[in-house]
Amino acid sequence: MQKFELDGRNYIELNNLLKVTGLCESGGVAKTRIADGQVKVDDKIELRKRCKIHSGQRIEFQGEQVQVC
Repeated sequence: MQKFELDGRNYIELNNLLKVTGLCESGGVAKTRIADGQVKVDDKIELRKRCKIHSGQRIEFQGEQVQVC
């Protein structure tokens, strides 16, 4: 499981998180994967592309997990 630090920010949008962690090669691909129901936030499928992800939440995509700190 990889960890992502918010570095003083309150949140990061889900599509941006997938892009900056390298789980998706671009923001457009990230939006498509989210819309297709391929991304889980805290074990629930998330369909909102710009869902605000806060510290303590966990993202899962294609068997990879990201813990937001």
